Amino acid sequence: MDDRAPISWIAATVAVFTFGGPLGLLVLGFALFTGRFRWRSSRRGRSGFGCGGRMNLHLSRPTGNRAFDSYKSETIARLEREQEDFEAFLIRLREARDKAEFDQYMEERARAAATPARSEAPDAPNPDQDRPGQ
Repeated sequence: MDDRAPISWIAATVAVFTFGGPLGLLVLGFALFTGRFRWRSSRRGRSGFGCGGRMNLHLSRPTGNRAFDSYKSETIARLEREQEDFEAFLIRLREARDKAEFDQYMEERARAAATPARSEAPDAPNPDQDRPGQ
Protein backbone atom coordinates (compact mmCIF):
# COMPACT_ATOMS: atom_id res chain seq x y z
CA MET A 1 0.00 0.00 0.00
CA ASP A 2 2.94 2.35 0.58
CA ASP A 3 3.79 2.39 -3.13
CA ARG A 4 0.36 3.69 -4.11
CA ALA A 5 0.60 7.00 -2.23
CA PRO A 6 -1.51 8.04 0.73
CA ILE A 7 -4.77 7.55 -1.18
CA SER A 8 -4.63 3.84 -0.34
CA TRP A 9 -4.08 4.59 3.36
CA ILE A 10 -6.93 7.11 3.35
CA ALA A 11 -9.22 4.56 1.69
CA ALA A 12 -8.17 1.88 4.18
CA THR A 13 -8.78 4.21 7.13
CA VAL A 14 -12.24 5.17 5.85
CA ALA A 15 -13.12 1.51 5.22
CA VAL A 16 -12.02 0.47 8.71
CA PHE A 17 -13.98 3.37 10.25
CA THR A 18 -17.04 2.31 8.26
CA PHE A 19 -16.91 -1.43 8.96
CA GLY A 20 -14.73 -1.70 12.05
CA GLY A 21 -15.75 1.25 14.18
CA PRO A 22 -13.12 2.14 16.80
CA LEU A 23 -10.45 0.10 15.01
CA GLY A 24 -10.33 2.98 12.52
CA LEU A 25 -8.69 5.08 15.20
CA LEU A 26 -5.89 2.53 15.43
CA VAL A 27 -5.35 2.55 11.66
CA LEU A 28 -5.48 6.36 11.58
CA GLY A 29 -3.01 6.61 14.47
CA PHE A 30 -0.67 4.12 12.82
CA ALA A 31 -0.80 5.96 9.49
CA LEU A 32 -0.15 9.33 11.11
CA PHE A 33 2.57 8.07 13.44
CA THR A 34 4.52 6.29 10.72
CA GLY A 35 4.09 9.05 8.14
CA ARG A 36 2.07 6.99 5.66
CA PHE A 37 0.12 10.03 4.45
CA ARG A 38 3.12 11.55 2.65
CA TRP A 39 3.22 11.66 -1.14
CA ARG A 40 6.27 10.02 -2.62
CA SER A 41 7.73 12.53 -5.04
CA SER A 42 10.05 11.41 -7.78
CA ARG A 43 11.44 14.93 -8.19
CA ARG A 44 14.24 15.93 -5.89
CA GLY A 45 13.75 19.00 -3.73
CA ARG A 46 9.95 18.87 -3.59
CA SER A 47 8.34 18.44 -0.22
CA GLY A 48 5.11 16.92 -1.51
CA PHE A 49 1.89 16.50 0.39
CA GLY A 50 1.94 15.22 3.91
CA CYS A 51 2.05 15.77 7.59
CA GLY A 52 5.00 17.96 8.47
CA GLY A 53 6.80 17.79 5.12
CA ARG A 54 9.77 20.14 4.82
CA MET A 55 11.04 21.81 1.73
CA ASN A 56 14.64 20.88 0.98
CA LEU A 57 16.73 23.98 0.46
CA HIS A 58 20.02 23.61 -1.33
CA LEU A 59 21.81 26.72 -0.14
CA SER A 60 25.32 25.51 -0.80
CA ARG A 61 24.70 24.32 -4.36
CA PRO A 62 26.06 26.82 -6.91
CA THR A 63 23.65 28.24 -9.46
CA GLY A 64 26.20 28.95 -12.17
CA ASN A 65 25.84 32.72 -11.86
CA ARG A 66 28.99 33.89 -10.10
CA ALA A 67 27.63 37.29 -9.11
CA PHE A 68 24.54 35.75 -7.55
CA ASP A 69 26.53 32.98 -5.84
CA SER A 70 28.89 35.58 -4.34
CA TYR A 71 25.94 37.69 -3.16
CA LYS A 72 24.22 34.61 -1.75
CA SER A 73 27.29 33.45 0.20
CA GLU A 74 27.88 36.96 1.61
CA THR A 75 24.23 37.28 2.60
CA ILE A 76 24.20 33.86 4.26
CA ALA A 77 27.40 34.69 6.17
CA ARG A 78 25.91 38.04 7.28
CA LEU A 79 22.67 36.38 8.40
CA GLU A 80 24.62 33.76 10.37
CA ARG A 81 26.62 36.52 12.10
CA GLU A 82 23.41 38.41 12.89
CA GLN A 83 21.83 35.26 14.28
CA GLU A 84 24.84 34.61 16.52
CA ASP A 85 24.78 38.25 17.71
CA PHE A 86 21.05 38.04 18.42
CA GLU A 87 21.42 34.78 20.35
CA ALA A 88 24.25 36.34 22.39
CA PHE A 89 22.00 39.35 23.06
CA LEU A 90 19.21 37.05 24.26
CA ILE A 91 21.62 35.29 26.61
CA ARG A 92 22.77 38.64 28.04
CA LEU A 93 19.15 39.75 28.38
CA ARG A 94 18.21 36.58 30.28
CA GLU A 95 21.24 36.93 32.55
CA ALA A 96 20.36 40.57 33.31
CA ARG A 97 16.74 39.64 34.07
CA ASP A 98 17.85 36.78 36.32
CA LYS A 99 20.32 39.05 38.12
CA ALA A 100 17.64 41.72 38.65
CA GLU A 101 15.22 39.12 40.05
CA PHE A 102 17.93 37.73 42.33
CA ASP A 103 18.90 41.20 43.56
CA GLN A 104 15.24 42.00 44.29
CA TYR A 105 14.89 38.72 46.22
CA MET A 106 18.01 39.46 48.26
CA GLU A 107 16.77 43.00 49.06
CA GLU A 108 13.40 41.64 50.21
CA ARG A 109 15.13 39.01 52.31
CA ALA A 110 17.42 41.61 53.89
CA ARG A 111 14.42 43.87 54.65
CA ALA A 112 12.55 40.94 56.20
CA ALA A 113 15.56 40.07 58.37
CA ALA A 114 15.97 43.71 59.47
CA THR A 115 12.40 44.11 60.72
CA PRO A 116 11.76 42.78 64.25
CA ALA A 117 10.01 39.48 64.44
CA ARG A 118 6.35 39.80 65.27
CA SER A 119 4.55 37.40 67.54
CA GLU A 120 2.83 34.64 65.66
CA ALA A 121 -0.43 34.96 67.61
CA PRO A 122 -1.34 38.67 67.72
CA ASP A 123 -4.61 37.99 69.61
CA ALA A 124 -2.89 36.19 72.47
CA PRO A 125 -3.61 37.77 75.86
CA ASN A 126 -0.83 39.70 77.50
CA PRO A 127 -0.04 38.22 80.92
CA ASP A 128 0.91 41.66 82.28
CA GLN A 129 -2.57 43.09 81.68
CA ASP A 130 -5.16 43.01 84.42
CA ARG A 131 -7.62 40.24 84.15
CA PRO A 132 -11.28 41.04 84.37
CA GLY A 133 -12.64 40.28 87.73
CA GLN A 134 -9.47 41.01 89.68
